Amino acid sequence: MSIFNDHRERIITGLALLAIVLVVGFINNFYVMWLVFGAIYLVAFKEAMMLFDVKNDRAFVYAVGLWLLAGIYPYGDDLFVLAGIAYASAIAYNKDLEWKNFFPFVYPTAGMLFIFTMYQEYTIISLLWLLVIVALTDVGAYVVGKSIGKTKFSETSPNKTLEGVIGGVVVATFGGMLVGLYSVSFSSALIISFVVAIASIFGDLFESSLKRNANVKDSGTIFPGHGGMLDRIDGYLFAGVVMLVLLRGLV
Repeated sequence: MSIFNDHRERIITGLALLAIVLVVGFINNFYVMWLVFGAIYLVAFKEAMMLFDVKNDRAFVYAVGLWLLAGIYPYGDDLFVLAGIAYASAIAYNKDLEWKNFFPFVYPTAGMLFIFTMYQEYTIISLLWLLVIVALTDVGAYVVGKSIGKTKFSETSPNKTLEGVIGGVVVATFGGMLVGLYSVSFSSALIISFVVAIASIFGDLFESSLKRNANVKDSGTIFPGHGGMLDRIDGYLFAGVVMLVLLRGLV
């Protein structure tokens, strides 16, 4: 009860988000998934614009157009590459453009396109697997870190401990492996879960570095007790890219 009272708002928000995820996963419809992922992406994109100090409103319009294309073109990772080529061409043509305007098209765009592509290629099971890995990494790191954590992991995120990170990766590796066994071999499930858990750690760390540079505590205020959208999906944005690459390479 003490833990609940101390984190009441955070726990209630977390349970509400979990309920939404379960409902969307149960429906498991391409267009529903596209709409939900699109909403997540566009909110995260706006937050990324703030963190990168991008004040070009047209960037958001381009992000909407990119996600519309993702609904009809089956290879989201291709769209990410094409967006890079398009902006590089624009930079070459117009010297007044700044590279920082493209940063939100790398983060969170790449992660969201890769995750959506993974859903298309490897079904809802791959998203469940990803969810379990990232969630267990967070929970394991928190519990182990609070219990025995003493060694600071990185200056970027002072609250993270090396012991907590190791504990989170170990818990996520074996927990994720159990889900992965429904789709792949034992060795592939173990390797993918382990590497994706590590990627999740650094996804969280990367967003922490962005917030530190922007001198903000949270990326936004959309989720009471949790902060912004990027605060909720930071681990997934790195983990999703790594997971799709490994699935294509090992399965």
